Amino acid sequence: MNTMLRKSVLAIAGLTVAGGLAAGPLNHATTDTTTTNTTTTAVAQATKPDTTKLIPHGVQGNQSHIDLNDEQTANTKAIIAATKKAGMDERAAVVSIATALQESKLENLGHLGDRNDHDSQGLFQQRPSSGWGTVEQITDPEYSTTAFLKGLKQVDGWQNMPLTEAAQTVQVSAYPFHYAQWEQQAADLVAEHWNS
Repeated sequence: MNTMLRKSVLAIAGLTVAGGLAAGPLNHATTDTTTTNTTTTAVAQATKPDTTKLIPHGVQGNQSHIDLNDEQTANTKAIIAATKKAGMDERAAVVSIATALQESKLENLGHLGDRNDHDSQGLFQQRPSSGWGTVEQITDPEYSTTAFLKGLKQVDGWQNMPLTEAAQTVQVSAYPFHYAQWEQQAADLVAEHWNS
């Protein structure tokens, strides 16, 4: 997709989200309903992952943020599902999502022609020529996440590392510190979608 078309699609998606928020239901709560909603909110918050587990070292450096479209949200949920299926915790999902945010902005990218970094593809920009799998495999969100997590499991002590160090050990990027800028958004996404 060319840059101008992509920007147009993202702008329309942003307007759709903003319009949906503005046109949302009005709050006609009574005193009894407010009490019920408060209780429901407290229960919902109690089931969200503990922030200290999501960002145990605090964020490093300036944080970036992008608004997600439906495809990116679906890919976020696919990463979380694959993380759970692999028997890994919320922190592994944060590392995975931050990595995918840096590598592809959570878009399942095919070959980008001249703009491609070698033969990198998919959410994690994995390369068939480096043994990550076939093109079909690495452009499958569950497979690519599982492959990333398999690499993460092999990093001794990844749970105690800053996010960017853990991600870089798996990805071996030319820009090792760029993963850190996505830690807050990745943690927010895991908190939002882990139990959904």
